[in-house]
Amino acid sequence: MARLPYLTAKDLPPEHRDVVARDIWLNRVMANSPGAARAFTDLGMFIRFHSRLDPRLRQLAIMQVGWLARSPYEWSHHVRIGKEFGCTDADIRAIATETDGGDSALEPLAKLVLQGAREMFHGPGMSTETFDALRPHLDPERLTDLTVTIAYYCGVVRLLATLGVEVEPDYQPFLEEYPLP
Repeated sequence: MARLPYLTAKDLPPEHRDVVARDIWLNRVMANSPGAARAFTDLGMFIRFHSRLDPRLRQLAIMQVGWLARSPYEWSHHVRIGKEFGCTDADIRAIATETDGGDSALEPLAKLVLQGAREMFHGPGMSTETFDALRPHLDPERLTDLTVTIAYYCGVVRLLATLGVEVEPDYQPFLEEYPLP
């Protein structure tokens, strides 16, 4: 159960109703602080719609963080979003294999992205070896975008866990199809 109320537009003054325009429970709990909700959403929307990083690679990195955190909310939402941005069933299932040290059919760049996400999740940051291995594949802007994406979602999963944000019923089927360990 969420530790703060899930607010709706009617709970907010008119100047703050936009923070729940996308009616997901994360936005509704973040609406308890409209300023924080706006700042939080702005970076998330940049990552999702304006980053120059390949969308499939971005989603693989985000799903890796959700998998490591065992975050039902993050995992279910980004499995769905990942599919919208070109992630296949094999890509999604490869995250578990790669996390366990196995070898999947993912291409080398995707494996490096997952490795970087694992390193950043466990901290303190991505290793020099992994970062340098990414350099031939990603220009400085895309490397920055990848790093910002992973760091942001490392924060998101901690926020979700701390605030107790639950998975909406529409996203439950993704947890059933791709269960967390």
